[in-house]
Amino acid sequence: MNDFIIEWAPNEKIFSLGPIAIHWYSMMFLLAFYIGFQLLKKIYIKEKKNVALLDPFLVHMVLGTIIGARLGEVFFYNWEYFQNNLLEIFLPIKLNDSGADFIGFRGLSSHGATVGIIISIFIYKIRYKYDSVLWIFDRLVIAVAVGGMFVRIGNFFNSEIVGKFTNSDFGVVFLNRGDSLPRHPAQLYEAFGYLILFILLVLIYNKSKLSMKKGFIFGFFLITLFTIRFVVEYVKESQGGIEKTLGIISTGQWLSIPFIIIGMLLMINSFIIKKYK
Repeated sequence: MNDFIIEWAPNEKIFSLGPIAIHWYSMMFLLAFYIGFQLLKKIYIKEKKNVALLDPFLVHMVLGTIIGARLGEVFFYNWEYFQNNLLEIFLPIKLNDSGADFIGFRGLSSHGATVGIIISIFIYKIRYKYDSVLWIFDRLVIAVAVGGMFVRIGNFFNSEIVGKFTNSDFGVVFLNRGDSLPRHPAQLYEAFGYLILFILLVLIYNKSKLSMKKGFIFGFFLITLFTIRFVVEYVKESQGGIEKTLGIISTGQWLSIPFIIIGMLLMINSFIIKKYK
């Protein structure tokens, strides 16, 4: 077989204990939170912020991410299925004729996660009386970028969110899906894009005076991340959702446009309002 074609058939489970199984996707999710937490801890120490506030910060982040991502998957992409399987919205199981299998929360939407994180951080800001919510977002997105990379690697292990067939001698054959022809590894395209975004954010934060402008890093993050998502959607298999009604472009692209616009407004506004002290 051609050197540019990879046959991919990993065991999605790291190990099983009775009906409970630990999946690679779940492990990647945990890594995303752990590494993100450590990055934020370094930032808090560097800027002489109260590190004790990171524990409730993590709780808000985890809840906002999981709830937002799950509800985004349900309402943006897969309501036709979940309206008849309401229990699966809230529990990490999949119902079948023999009962239920524990599979973790595998149906998650990055757009929903973004909304959930934004709402949770506003709640966190109010509860812990931060002066500026933009200060939080400008630091948080550095961690989110690298976390997004790990989540997409998890999708690759699950052989989900796959690309279209390449119709060439390049690509990945997802054997666990029953494929015999290579597809674009869309998950890895996104993961690589998010890694580059993470590097750029770190450079801006550490090396550029633009980091002193309120909301600039957050705006740059939104524009870049969702532009990456928009572009990769062209080689990604349809995931259904609102594109069935709106057409023209995919659901992921429709949902990315508002975030790109918000990012532009944040970057413009960062040159108008006062800088961080």
